[in-house]
Formats: sequence, C-alpha cells, structure tokens
Amino acid sequence: MLEKMAEFFDNRIDGYEEHMLTCIESAEVFYPFTAQCLPMAPGAMVLDLGCGTGLELEYYFQQNPTAKVTGIDLAPGMLQALKKKFPEKELDLIQGSYFDVELGQEVYDAVVSVESLHHFTGEEKLSLYEKVGAALKPGGAFVLTDYFSLSDEEEIFHRQELLRLKKEQGIRDEEFYHYDTPLTVEHETEILRKAGFTKVEVLKNWGATYCVRSIK
Repeated sequence: MLEKMAEFFDNRIDGYEEHMLTCIESAEVFYPFTAQCLPMAPGAMVLDLGCGTGLELEYYFQQNPTAKVTGIDLAPGMLQALKKKFPEKELDLIQGSYFDVELGQEVYDAVVSVESLHHFTGEEKLSLYEKVGAALKPGGAFVLTDYFSLSDEEEIFHRQELLRLKKEQGIRDEEFYHYDTPLTVEHETEILRKAGFTKVEVLKNWGATYCVRSIK
C-alpha cells in the first residue's frame, strides 16, 4: 500500500538512521564524502533539500561548525529530530515540499540533497533545478548524492509501477507518495545541464549510488 511521503518517513523515524546507515550499501562512506564536497568557509550558507535527520550534516558540522544550514523536508518528525540533534547550530528548518518553497536569488554557497530526489520525474526535477540554480551564488555548487537506475528499461519500469499502483489503489490526487522512481545518471545529468548548470560532473559512485556536482 502506497503511503504519502511525509507519513511514510514519520512513521519510521525511530529506526530511520539505523536503516539508512546499515541497509543502504556504502552509506557509511557516501555521507561523509558528500559532506567533504560542501564549502568549508566559515559561515557558509547551505541549503539541504530533503534534509531528513541530517545524516550528512553530522560530518559537515564536524568540518565546518559555523556553517548556516537551511533544511527543507515534508516530514515534521524528521525536522524535529534534526533540530534536537544540533541544538547549538544555526538551522533554519522549513516543513514543506522543496518544489513549492521559494528558495530566493543568489542566497546559498551550496545546495545539497542526499537520498531524496529519486522519487520524482525528470519534468518535476527540471523546474526544481532551475530554482536551485537561481538560489546559488555565482560559482556555487549543487551536490546531489542519490541512487540511480542502471538502464533506461529499469527507469521506465519503476515509473510504470508507480502509476499502476496508484491506479490499483484508486489514488487520483497529485500528492507525493513514497515509491522509488530513480532516473539513470545520464538522464539526471541531462536535466541538470538543461536547467542551466555550466558544469556537471560525477565525482564518485558506489554501485548505483552516485555523487554528482553541478556548478552554477
């Protein structure tokens, strides 16, 4: 049975971090790697899309303790856990969809997203990535760590399965439901370039999980 995105994560908050770190291959490596890709200047402004409980932020704050982070997430329980984890840090936490929240113009030194964007279509991501580009300062970076389909056929299958399940369960609204529909990394990079990023590069991968950095 499909669950709405926020409810899915809040219903699993007690075991969320353990699951992410022990059940996802190489998570213990790609979270700190992602943190190392973020700006180390004192007071750096960073936006975290789908921040969850801030797993990569644990490593980032160790390296840049004065960073100022804005986190956006659909799940209120996740944001509460994040705030509790870092009571001394300068956090601006927003409950909502990063597709709907205004991100501003040239506000952030970097934008990061880890294991969140594999739920959405290329069309949905294009409009978001255009907003992300506008929100970055000149030369700023969007660091995306996520898992991807390994073939066009796999990508198409996931999307068709989601549509089948929604039809089967009589779901007609446009809300986000938890079901993984990852693009291929090739399609992801095409969308990032289409959104206006001047340089898109794969920094590293761990099986189907890739870290992609896009420069404004």
